[in-house]
Amino acid sequence: MMCREHIKVLSKVKSGELSLCKECKVYHLEFNNIYLELTQVEFDKFKDYVENIEIDYWEHKYACAKVRRKIPIPSMQPNLVLMFKRQEINELKALVNPVNTDVFGTSLYISDIDYTLILN
Repeated sequence: MMCREHIKVLSKVKSGELSLCKECKVYHLEFNNIYLELTQVEFDKFKDYVENIEIDYWEHKYACAKVRRKIPIPSMQPNLVLMFKRQEINELKALVNPVNTDVFGTSLYISDIDYTLILN
């Protein structure tokens, strides 16, 4: 079990947070209802995968599917695939690549708002 004093927050977005335990060198990724603990090697592979996802390809491939989330990220468990929307993938990219990200990300864009507006 890790101690809070060893945790360093690396990046934060609206839907999650990426932190690192400086003692055990494990990354903690919280995103919506997903929580992952990743070693450095696992994190590097995950980051590379997320940064290179072909969003347009997946949205086109599943255009007729009746699901809101069309972009898959497979897991090591053969019957488990995590599904995301474009907005979530973009947030996830910002989370795993915090180079130009403010830790407390105060900017809110229209695309960040997941709301269906119905005009009567």
